Amino acid sequence: MKIYVLVLDEVFDTGLSTLLDTFSIANELAGMGSDPSCKFDVQLVAVRKRVRTSHGLTVPAMAAAGLPRPDVVLVPAMGAKMPDQVRAALQRKEVADFGQVLQHWADEGALLAAACTGTFVLAQAGLLAGYAATTSWWLAPLFRELFPAVKLDDAHMLVNSGNRVTAGAALGHLDLALWLVRSVSPALAAMTARYLVIEPRPSQAAFVIPDHLAHADPVVERFEQWARGKLAQGFSLSEAASATGASERTLARRLHAVLGKTPLSYFQDLRVEKAVHLLQTSTASIDQIAEQVGYADGVTLRTLLRKKIGRGVRELRSRQ
Repeated sequence: MKIYVLVLDEVFDTGLSTLLDTFSIANELAGMGSDPSCKFDVQLVAVRKRVRTSHGLTVPAMAAAGLPRPDVVLVPAMGAKMPDQVRAALQRKEVADFGQVLQHWADEGALLAAACTGTFVLAQAGLLAGYAATTSWWLAPLFRELFPAVKLDDAHMLVNSGNRVTAGAALGHLDLALWLVRSVSPALAAMTARYLVIEPRPSQAAFVIPDHLAHADPVVERFEQWARGKLAQGFSLSEAASATGASERTLARRLHAVLGKTPLSYFQDLRVEKAVHLLQTSTASIDQIAEQVGYADGVTLRTLLRKKIGRGVRELRSRQ
């Protein structure tokens, strides 16, 4: 498999090295007899003559112009990590030049893949419009704002949509590299993961800090504050809209833009979150906890908790 790692100036060091090390280990293991037919030919490619990582290390990249089509083009994360930094980085001429190179190889049939903020580079080039994709969980509100035509699924660590593959967060680079190894040899991928001591992580949901995302928008933040005080009483969209100073339609639109959820679904998430916290930190029975978070009895709460656990198990199995 021929892979080009397309490197922007100030590339994220950990993301780049994770990709390179994973393929290197896979090649070594294949050569030791795990699967000798597998070979990952990885080349660093750039559109600038001089490329450095975000920590100032020189990247020995080849010029993209004139290179033959690879099987896969990988875009590791930019050094920019926070929303304002990412927004500014996307305006660089180098990103626009990247877009032209990516479009050329996409037209020739190459699979396009990106992790973390590298997903923004693909989307900026218009190459994710109409596709499902994921990105780093804390950047989901910005991604939805900038690229509404992309079907964002930020709960998942990795999303495969046609010939586009995206991974979330910094160490999503590892998941992305292992997915590519697995596409050639599941046995080699399993062995590589063992050497790296990494378990499947199908979801980012366990790492998400809802408070952090909610604070990205004042209307959503006010809704969250209102909801946390109303968990035992129940949900009312009209009351929620009045408390946040927004219309029902505006409230729904802002919740979807920031969290990708409806007001009711986020309200239910907060109920389950509080129930789990009380189960872990108090001596109350499940029936007592159910009452505190607005459910008629413990049976309903148990059912919701089982569904939540079941989704995680199904995601894990689908990844294996």
